[in-house]
Amino acid sequence: MTTQHGSTTVNRRDFLHQSLAGLSAIGIAAPLMGGHSLCAAEPVLRNGKSHMKLSLAAYSFSRVLTTRGTPEQLAGAKFTLEKFIDFCAEQNLDGTELTAYYFPKEITRDYLLSLKERTFRLGLDISGTAIGNDFCLAEGEARERNLQMCREWIDHSATLGAPVIRIFAGNIPAGDTEETARERCIEGINRSLEYAASKGVCLALENHGGITATSEQLLKIVRGVKPSPWFGVNFDGGNLRTEDPYGDLAKIAPYTINAQIKVDLYPGGKKEFADLARVVKILKEAHYRGFLVLEYEAEADPFVAIPGHLAKLRELISG
Repeated sequence: MTTQHGSTTVNRRDFLHQSLAGLSAIGIAAPLMGGHSLCAAEPVLRNGKSHMKLSLAAYSFSRVLTTRGTPEQLAGAKFTLEKFIDFCAEQNLDGTELTAYYFPKEITRDYLLSLKERTFRLGLDISGTAIGNDFCLAEGEARERNLQMCREWIDHSATLGAPVIRIFAGNIPAGDTEETARERCIEGINRSLEYAASKGVCLALENHGGITATSEQLLKIVRGVKPSPWFGVNFDGGNLRTEDPYGDLAKIAPYTINAQIKVDLYPGGKKEFADLARVVKILKEAHYRGFLVLEYEAEADPFVAIPGHLAKLRELISG
């Protein structure tokens, strides 16, 4: 039996499948289906039109932030995560993304709570955290360290109140095949995802070279991960080196649960200024709702350049 809706004929079985997939994206479908999912990860179905809030990634200040510093190093640093948070507040942002690289070498609960208090007092959400893992590694000590790091950052994110962690897939080990590396990556995400769900933290897989260098490679992983409302894509607007990066970004946008944007883009591997309006339009057309995070990597002084880029993005998302 079919149902007429406007000019579109919808098969009732297809309609049910689509409806359950949408409910799965917000955590409702599993109970309706007795705890079983019908298919692999589906695009995120949103309620209402696109809505974006602005955030800034700490990685934007990679040239001045201390990486995994000791207390002595951080005490003498000219720029710290605390000062980065203050900068975000000065820019009247909605959020701040705290990259794992710039936390102290030894992370205590008291330190995490101090950042949580600081952001709250300044009217900021911690839009997310970001780690640099590799889930393609073969079984062994290095792989276990990566899985353990992800679990630790799930705990850190839960303490901070950060809703999402940006994760990587990784690179093909020497002498290995992409298929084998992808299978290990999917297994690593599934193992981490179960723990993340128990802590109320989402995992967002970024298009970040390696076995996610193209939209097709990324989506093969996404569709291989067990369906979960706690998993999706971290849309990075500047990482693709394909011939048509805008077209490829449009393919991954429907799966996006966190979005980062860069001011440079590399069609065919050649650097050019990103058409920010076009990238934002891609997210709007996918009905993305959530944070738009500027991750600044250009050559100009970030303290000078970032305010102008934020002003442009604020204008684009409000239109």
